[in-house]
Parts: sequence; C-alpha cells; structure tokens
Amino acid sequence: MKSAKPVNTPLANHFKLSKQSCPTNQEEKESMAGVPYSSAVGSLMYAMVCTRPDIAHAVGVVSRYLSNPGKDHWEAVKWILSYLKGSANKSLSFGKGNPVLEGGKLQLCAELIGMECM
Repeated sequence: MKSAKPVNTPLANHFKLSKQSCPTNQEEKESMAGVPYSSAVGSLMYAMVCTRPDIAHAVGVVSRYLSNPGKDHWEAVKWILSYLKGSANKSLSFGKGNPVLEGGKLQLCAELIGMECM
C-alpha cells in the first residue's frame, strides 16, 4: 500500500459489490485464503469509529462480505485504504460562524420544516 496512488472518494462508483462477486469454487476460495481481508476491514472499522466517520458507508459495504470475500471486495478495501492515504492531512472543522445557525436563518430553517419558532 506504500506505492498506492491516493484517491479522492472512499468508494468509487465502478465498484459493484454483490454476493455474485464471492468465490464459488475451491480454487477461488484458496486464492483469497491468504488475503488479510478480515484484518483490513477490522482496521478500517477502528479508524471509522475513532477518527474517520467519512468512510462509514464504504466500510459498511465491504464488511457485508467478511465470511466469503472475493477479489472485487478486496480491491474495494484497497481503494478505501488509498483514500485514507490521500486524505490523511484533511480534517473536519466545527466552529463559530455556521450561517445556518445564525440569527433569523435558524428560524427560517425551522419554519421550512414545519416547526414553530419563538
């Protein structure tokens, strides 16, 4: 993964992960036996829970196939790791000045969703 090219999204549209991508014969299962899929997904879950909520959906998708992952599933895990590599120095910031929460705009938002404002 050191030579992996960083990517901009946690999971790209070209990944069509499904049960059909799971290995069906013994040869395919043996080729995936040496792949640390469960360990990698577990590490991604740890990162997701502790510091990276932006990968939650992608990790949820790849975790569906822990019992019988295929090569497409492994490629998706490597994609998520590449995303983490490329976004290691980015962060979410919460601070003052959010326009939705200032003054009359909060009341406008509340009225738009049908709540009464005082």
